[in-house]
Amino acid sequence: MADFNNYQNRMARAGAQSGAMIDEGLRSYMLKVYNLMALGLAITGVAAFLTWQMAVADGQLTAFGQLLYTSPLKWVVMLAPLAMVFFLSFRINSMSVAAAQTTFWVYAALMGLSLSSIFLVFTGQSIVQTFFVTAAAFGALSLYGYTTKKDLSGFGTFLIMGLFGLIIASIVNIFLQSSAMGFAISAIGVLIFAGLTAYDTQKIKEMYYDGDDVAVMGRKAIMGALTLYLDFINLFTFLLQFMGNRDE
Repeated sequence: MADFNNYQNRMARAGAQSGAMIDEGLRSYMLKVYNLMALGLAITGVAAFLTWQMAVADGQLTAFGQLLYTSPLKWVVMLAPLAMVFFLSFRINSMSVAAAQTTFWVYAALMGLSLSSIFLVFTGQSIVQTFFVTAAAFGALSLYGYTTKKDLSGFGTFLIMGLFGLIIASIVNIFLQSSAMGFAISAIGVLIFAGLTAYDTQKIKEMYYDGDDVAVMGRKAIMGALTLYLDFINLFTFLLQFMGNRDE
């Protein structure tokens, strides 16, 4: 009987140690995801600001600004980040971790180039204020997604369907130029990406597997960072439509 009790105690201690190792590994994995996302946002912010500095001088567009914002090149700038997302999503499993990470940095820089136009529309103060509001909201929503015991998968399916509808409505409004429709799109966009932040965080957490090798874990972290990065950027741009003061 004593031997049986000792066996149970050893198994309980082994289980506790295994659980502690998994928790530690999960925390390390999620920290890497958030660090990669934060660095991506920093690259985007710096690229956007420097691009705006080169594109505008004394309140007027420079030759570079005219090329970037008024020539057909603007469509390349707008679509290049989307192309990079598809490239990274489809090729990441065949890429090394270093190559995937470099691609993510290039994507973040291209996104900054594309987002630099917001400095032409909104005041710098309102852009900064909206960024901090977005950061606070994102942090709270991501924390909820990480800690909640509720399964958000059904909720996520609904949000993804809403996202496709939002994309279609946005394309339609390019031609209609309806301010009322634009307001509705922005409001729905905030709600959708707020929900996706929590859903994606839970999904990224559930992707963790302590048996993965370093390369697989690295690729998962990069894709997780890309997913949360996109949630943050979209939440920021939709909130900016409400909170941003137009630069007259």
